[in-house]
Amino acid sequence: METLAANACPEADIGCAPVVSFRQPDPPAEIRPTIREVFATEESPLLRFAYGLVGQRETAEDLVQDAFVKLHAHWDEVTHPRAWLFRCVRNLALSHIRDHKREIPISEDHELQSTSPGPEQTLGKLEAIGTLQLLVAELHEDDRNLISLKYHEGLKYDQISQRTGLSVSNVGYKLHHALKNLADSLRRLGVETIDG
Repeated sequence: METLAANACPEADIGCAPVVSFRQPDPPAEIRPTIREVFATEESPLLRFAYGLVGQRETAEDLVQDAFVKLHAHWDEVTHPRAWLFRCVRNLALSHIRDHKREIPISEDHELQSTSPGPEQTLGKLEAIGTLQLLVAELHEDDRNLISLKYHEGLKYDQISQRTGLSVSNVGYKLHHALKNLADSLRRLGVETIDG
């Protein structure tokens, strides 16, 4: 009890304060993870982070792989691998974006297509044109003449009216019905568009 009394401060002594140690005990030594453990825990979050930055899955995978290669090279110097990896991926992504800013990504479901028609389209178009020519040949001569003036010579209704002696409204009426009959005949034959 004497030791306790010697260290304790009697309440009557006003200037006496209890002794408190400000030194914190050393934290238990953290066990540093292996690079394999860091890879297992951080790969998926890093891939999501990289994909959010660059918007391309393959590029994100490459950036994360590069970051882990760099981590391996500097493993002894890195104290916080997670933070170091995220910073490394961010820097690699920004460098990639800067170096590839003029590239236009092609989406995965986009196929490279030629602007020229394929053989099926060409054949269908030729068959439709041939069918149309046969149907035009079967029209009455006056209707064929009106279609020729309008679509081969490119005349307007008033010019066709002057050439044929028909009124402008009659030219429009006859052309409308001739074209409607041609369209109906093409539909009956199974041709919906000029592509066949």
